[in-house]
Amino acid sequence: MAKEKQFYKAEDLASLLDVNIMTIYRYIKAGRLSAYKIGREYRIDKDEFDDFLKKASTK
Repeated sequence: MAKEKQFYKAEDLASLLDVNIMTIYRYIKAGRLSAYKIGREYRIDKDEFDDFLKKASTK
């Protein structure tokens, strides 16, 4: 059975990361975070978000 994909809304990520929603929109526009635009809202794949966090981590 295929694993069901999970998605976040941009608002969810802003809350999770404790940043302004505009920061999430800037990440999407800059290509740092891939997203799907559905209607007027963005959806970010959970796996994509996990990759984003790995790239953003410090050593």
